Amino acid sequence: MTGRLAALARLGVVRRLGTGLAVLWAAATASYVALLIAPGDTVDILVGDGADTPEIRAAIIKEWGLDRPEIVQYLAYLWRLLHGDLGRSYQLQRGVGEVLATQIAPTVQLTLAAAATGVTLAVVIALATAGRGRAARGVASAAELVAVSVPPFLIGIVLLAVFSFTLGWFPVSGAQGPSALVLPALALGLPIAGVLGQVLRGGLERALEQPFAVTARARGLTERALVARHALRHALIPAVTLAGWFTGTLLGGAVITEALFGRPGLGRVAMEAVTGRDMPVVMAVVLLSALVYVTLSTLLDLAYRAIDPRIRG
Repeated sequence: MTGRLAALARLGVVRRLGTGLAVLWAAATASYVALLIAPGDTVDILVGDGADTPEIRAAIIKEWGLDRPEIVQYLAYLWRLLHGDLGRSYQLQRGVGEVLATQIAPTVQLTLAAAATGVTLAVVIALATAGRGRAARGVASAAELVAVSVPPFLIGIVLLAVFSFTLGWFPVSGAQGPSALVLPALALGLPIAGVLGQVLRGGLERALEQPFAVTARARGLTERALVARHALRHALIPAVTLAGWFTGTLLGGAVITEALFGRPGLGRVAMEAVTGRDMPVVMAVVLLSALVYVTLSTLLDLAYRAIDPRIRG
């Protein structure tokens, strides 16, 4: 029986990895199809607003294989992606991979800080209010509802107005030093804290009513120890299922947040590529976003299985 369960667990992991690869293939195919069906000549689209010379047009035709059948072009495109070749930006006259590599660190820094902020606030609020009086839970629920309902860019504007323009505690823009990361991370992290806080508190309260909690109390375990050692583990199961949601929230919110706070990063690169019609960069950002989402979703799915070993399929 143990061997069969282990085989089912491995099958579930393989199935999850296969799903992730299918999503990446779909994202790559969708971006390529969007390039083909876009109005105008494909060479003109790839040149965008950059310099248009016969040499550049010849380079584009050669790189993308535009003088070959479309199915061959598509397969060649997938082959280049498998080898990490994201193409070339003819506006910036640089490889797309180089463009993204120079801007990815600030975005990773912001998203990690925002995720840490959101999760930390959610856990603290849930632990402080779970099982408490109706007033404490009502205040926490109201604050969480506001955090969830207000878009991150509006939160960012309020934070800038109060803490930068009025109080002068944090810089208005840029990415120089840890202080410049505080407000953007809060703007992205507060909506996450609002949702996860509600889910964690509900999970904790349900867990504290389970038979194992009654038994632990009968053995003399304090309420705080019961929550930390047992109830929190059970409450994390539904919270982990939401992690995929806030992964997408971070990826989408980073674009606007970086622009609002004048930070470098992939968000600014994406906006400049869209406004400048730099299709190779736009396609690469789409693929990178899909890769990050699939990777994190797969890791979270595996974490879900680790938290609750009963899950095998």
